Amino acid sequence: MPGTKIIPIPVLGKHAVNAYLLLGRRPVLVDAGTPGSGRTIHDRIRDHGVDPSDLALIVITHGHIDHFGSAAELRHLTGAPVAGHVADLEPFRTGRARMPHFPTGPMGRVMNRNRKLHVPADPFAPEIVIDGDTDLADFGLAARIMATPGHTAGSVSVLTDDGDLVAGDLVANSFIGLIPGKPANPPFHDDPLGNLTSLRRMLALNPRTLHVGHGVPLDPERVRRWAQREQRRLSRRAAQGRLRSRTKS
Repeated sequence: MPGTKIIPIPVLGKHAVNAYLLLGRRPVLVDAGTPGSGRTIHDRIRDHGVDPSDLALIVITHGHIDHFGSAAELRHLTGAPVAGHVADLEPFRTGRARMPHFPTGPMGRVMNRNRKLHVPADPFAPEIVIDGDTDLADFGLAARIMATPGHTAGSVSVLTDDGDLVAGDLVANSFIGLIPGKPANPPFHDDPLGNLTSLRRMLALNPRTLHVGHGVPLDPERVRRWAQREQRRLSRRAAQGRLRSRTKS
């Protein structure tokens, strides 16, 4: 099977919110942007020389509306089935993320007051319910979906055989991409320590690049150094009883 080409599909700003088009023997879309962005994503797929009706699959990395917001619309526009993890079925089926959001820092606290963050998306039921690692060879891609819980319970990433990791919100660029190349937490995590465990497990597989939902691709070595510092910071907060987590609330 041929190698996989990773093409970012900006949904908001230059890289504030990204979906990704993965090109192998057949094309696969990872993530579906914000509510109302389906036509934009559809047209940008076509701009890259791909007929959107040829999409083999739409993979949703997790149950936040900036990632599944237009899944129902894109399924209608392309005819492609949607895959999502069993642990995030509630947000997919209701069109609403689990509440409350747990901010990871000042950016999250500011965003949590933005009404647009809480606008519901069109609900959908994934045709393919993920529960564990899933090989994508049947969808024409030399890659696999891997469970990476923590950001949400049902967060997943896609690792290609070439070593590219499409990582959803495992990690982000600082200030939602305003400081490109600098690793940081996304605005929210349901379980910060659980997410960090998933991130470090993915880094142990030695990916060559991390393609993230917010910002430009990240260098794994730089992410490793950041993750080590983040582990110390979170461990201190947990010891002080100051770490909010959905698994503990």
